[in-house]
Amino acid sequence: MDERAQTDPPPLVGPAPDAPRTGGRPTSAPPPGERAVRGRIRAEIWIVLGLSLGRSAVYAVVDIVARMTEGTPLGQQSTTLNPSRSPRPYLDLTYQLLSIGFALLPVALALYLLSAHGRSAIRRIGLDGARPWRDLGVGVGLAAVIGIPGLGLYVAGRALGITVEVQAAALNAAWWTVPVLVLAALQNALLEEVVAVGYLMERLRDLRWSAPAIVVASALLRGSYHLYQGWGPFVGNVVMGLVFAEYYRRRRRVMPLVVAHTALDVVAFVGYALLPDPWLEAIGVG
Repeated sequence: MDERAQTDPPPLVGPAPDAPRTGGRPTSAPPPGERAVRGRIRAEIWIVLGLSLGRSAVYAVVDIVARMTEGTPLGQQSTTLNPSRSPRPYLDLTYQLLSIGFALLPVALALYLLSAHGRSAIRRIGLDGARPWRDLGVGVGLAAVIGIPGLGLYVAGRALGITVEVQAAALNAAWWTVPVLVLAALQNALLEEVVAVGYLMERLRDLRWSAPAIVVASALLRGSYHLYQGWGPFVGNVVMGLVFAEYYRRRRRVMPLVVAHTALDVVAFVGYALLPDPWLEAIGVG
């Protein structure tokens, strides 16, 4: 276990900033109290989530309610990931790249906020390249552990009628289709693992939440913004969230999670775009 995982979280009340000077003399200002600091952290969490995955979770809850009340069974409904945004190829490419770029802004915001007081957020959550081969190996292993059972759960959910048909890619065929799908996979991985794991778990730790509560909160957030896909993906993503959050709690490194998530999405997105229709129908996604 990393030594960082065993250290106590930093105190909520830090040293006061440089005091303003009046008439050449510094005037002392008392540091904010613990209650004020906690309130500020809670507000920050709501803002970051409201601009990113929390907003997606709210829409996903509304979507699943709408799906369950429209009269058509979930098993007969479908949803599309990575849709085409224009019939004109280069305009479609432009829209895709803009969407990916703007979706990463909450990642930048989360890292910026975690880097307060001069601390490196990249090192704090283990998003650096200090252990590339170990991170790659762990990431691929996690992808296998999560991906194979996850596919089985999806197939079972389709058979039980509690999971909608997920069309993982609907881009028009072009030379840039596969590269854009790979970039979309990386964007999803960075957004979800940095915000739902690294940022959220660090901030809840700052608020002195217990370790089990932090792990469960991260996992439930992950499951909630996948609800639009049905109850099977909700359960599968909660399980994935528990595994990923527990790994982060023990190792304090988010990079292996980014590798694992990217690998899972690349296989899903690119595989859907390239596999023949009979193969997709065999696993319930065609």
